[in-house]
Amino acid sequence: MTKGRRATDAIPQWLLAIGPLIILGAISGLLYFTSPFGNIESMSTASTLDILWMLTIIGAIAGVVPVVIGMLWFPFIRALDHRYIHAFLALSAGVLAFIAFEMVGEVFENSADAESTTFAWVLAVLGFAGTFAVMYAISKWRQRKMVTTEKSGLTIAYLVAVALGLHSIGEGMAIGVAFIQGEGTLVMLLVVGFVMHNVMEGPTVVAAVARDTEIPPLRHFAAMGLIAGGPVIVGGWIGSLSSSSLLAALFYAVAVGAILQVLIEVAELIRFDAEAIVTRLNAATFIVGVALMFVLEDVIVEGYIVP
Repeated sequence: MTKGRRATDAIPQWLLAIGPLIILGAISGLLYFTSPFGNIESMSTASTLDILWMLTIIGAIAGVVPVVIGMLWFPFIRALDHRYIHAFLALSAGVLAFIAFEMVGEVFENSADAESTTFAWVLAVLGFAGTFAVMYAISKWRQRKMVTTEKSGLTIAYLVAVALGLHSIGEGMAIGVAFIQGEGTLVMLLVVGFVMHNVMEGPTVVAAVARDTEIPPLRHFAAMGLIAGGPVIVGGWIGSLSSSSLLAALFYAVAVGAILQVLIEVAELIRFDAEAIVTRLNAATFIVGVALMFVLEDVIVEGYIVP
C-alpha cells in the first residue's frame, strides 16, 4: 500500500491528532473507577495457573493496549512533512533517553538491594554490554545485506519495539510483586499509571515507519505492539514467582543496552534523509520527549497516582 489515497485521508487531521487521547482517557477512566480484575486479595488461595492467567490479562491491559492506542497516531504522523517526521523521531529519541536514564537508576537501586552487590553489578554490566553488542552486530549485518540504498524505517521500528519491550519487563515485575502480595489497590494504580506512561511508546515505535514510501501490512503493526507491550505480561509472571533484585538489575541493564543502540539507529535514520541530525526543531522535540515522560512518570504517576 503506497502513500496515495487512504481511508484515513477523509478524516480531519485534528481528529487524527486527538483521537488516541480520547480513547486513552476513556480507558484510563474506566480502569480507575471500576475493578475489572475482581478481588485480587482473594488470589492468595488461587492456583499458580489462575494467577498467571490473571497477570496475563492485567499485563495486556497495562502493556499492549496503551502501545496500540499510541500507534493510532501513525496516520497523523505520516501526513506530515519529512522534517516534522524527523521531529517526531527526535521526540521518540527523547522518550527513549528518559527511559534509559530511569533504568540506570533502577540498576543502581536493585544492585544495592541484591545479596551480592558486586555480582549484581558484574551481571548488569555484562547484560548491558552483551545486549548492545548483539544489537549492534545485527544492525551491521542488516546494513550489509541490504541490496538497495533505501533505509528501512520498519527495521528500526522493530528494534525500537524490542528495546521498549525489554524495558517493559520491569514494569510487569512491579505489577507481579504487588499482585502476589494481594495489594489490589496498588495493582490498579500501577496499571492506570502504566497505561498513561506506555501510550507514548506507540508513536515512538511507528515514527520510523512514517517516513517510508510503503505502508507495511497491519500484521507488522500488530507484531510491534506485542513486542513492545507484551513483555509486561512476562514481567508480571516473573514478579509473581520471584521478586529478585538480581534479575531486576539484569533486565534493566539489558534494556539500557538495547535503548542505547536504538538511539544510534534513530540518529542514523535522520542522517539518511537529512544532512543535519541536530536542528532547532529536532532539539526542541527531543527536549519535549524527555519533559513529557518526566511529567507522565515522575510527576503524575509517582506523585499523584501511585502512593
